[in-house]
Amino acid sequence: MKKEIIICILVIAVVVIGNIVTQNHTKQCIQQINQELTDLKEKIMIPEKDGKQQELKTKSQEIRKLWDDMQETLSFYVEHDELEKVETQLSLLTGEMETKLYDDAVPEIEKCQFILEHIADKTALTIKNIF
Repeated sequence: MKKEIIICILVIAVVVIGNIVTQNHTKQCIQQINQELTDLKEKIMIPEKDGKQQELKTKSQEIRKLWDDMQETLSFYVEHDELEKVETQLSLLTGEMETKLYDDAVPEIEKCQFILEHIADKTALTIKNIF
């Protein structure tokens, strides 16, 4: 009987520790991407200046590269359809940057940030998510 209790405690401890590690990683990734998206949105709001178009296009490509790197590790424990939603929004954002439709890019940034926050909330270890 003692062996079974010890094994159960170890399994629960491993699950809780694993969840804490993955949740911290998820929060860190989402926070970093959200910060980059916020920076891009602020740059879009700045009045027209020389080199703005190339700067915005480069920034959106950097965000896309950063997301691709993060997605590799997040795909181990986050639902793929959630990651695909972010991928879709980033694709739309990149398209808006390439076609220079900056006013249309702001809603795409906000949708992407909403989806990222949803992923963080969904993966959090809370009573609401357990039941």
